Amino acid sequence: MDIKTAITHFSALAQETRLEVFRLLVKAGSDGMLAGDIADALGVRQNTMSSNLSVLSNAGLLQSQREGRFIRYSIDFENLSELLSFLMEDCCGGDPEACQAAIDKIMKCC
Repeated sequence: MDIKTAITHFSALAQETRLEVFRLLVKAGSDGMLAGDIADALGVRQNTMSSNLSVLSNAGLLQSQREGRFIRYSIDFENLSELLSFLMEDCCGGDPEACQAAIDKIMKCC
């Protein structure tokens, strides 16, 4: 991942509602959630949620799939993996044991 792509991802996440959406969808896993259910879960108006989902999608953090009249959103786990790798690629100056606590914490949620 290049630095401009990482900045695009971080810019999309640098807003409270979008960060909440992202964290909710990480918890939802590969099944994702319908847009209306995301809005309801976070207590956000549907049109506001639509804008936030669009920002996250355009940044490459979300995938979407149409299901009739509805749209199901999920995390683009490949891009999330690349972002985490970008953050950790030069971790601890080549001393992997120093980064183990961070890696363990990430893996705990999986």
